[in-house]
Amino acid sequence: MPDDASTPALSAPEPGTREPGTPAPGSPEPASGDLGIADGLAQLSFLVQGVLGEVAAEHGLSVVQLRLLGVLRDRKPGMQELARHLGLDKSSMTGLVDRAERRGLVRRAPSPRDGRAVLVSLTEDGHALAREGAAEAGHRIRALAAHLTGDQRARLSSLATALVAGHSAL
Repeated sequence: MPDDASTPALSAPEPGTREPGTPAPGSPEPASGDLGIADGLAQLSFLVQGVLGEVAAEHGLSVVQLRLLGVLRDRKPGMQELARHLGLDKSSMTGLVDRAERRGLVRRAPSPRDGRAVLVSLTEDGHALAREGAAEAGHRIRALAAHLTGDQRARLSSLATALVAGHSAL
């Protein structure tokens, strides 16, 4: 059985341990039904990935293809940079870009700095689909938080921004 360090916590912590983000002994207890940081973020990730999967499928895309379009909305990275950002190996990245290129969503161009490298950018159709997908996903993700108060949504946004900023790859 794998040790706890390599397995995400999706159940109660071991007795005598405390999950980061949970109160120390003697502190006020979390609100009833509090999932804790690991389970809460994991389940939130499942909700968001579900939304992204729906939006992608409605446009005949995979979630990774939708992410590719999102990454390319405001930059023209090289293949290696894209592969790092999307967590793909070279051959998977090549296949992903090939499929998007065949659909007319992206184009490749030689890098002006390195003749061996290529830069990837969105075509006009790719930009349109990226904008539409981002708007749809944004609307649906905001709907997930519709039952929260304005202050709760602002705090959630601030905390999510801080988490992402602490781990940004691009």
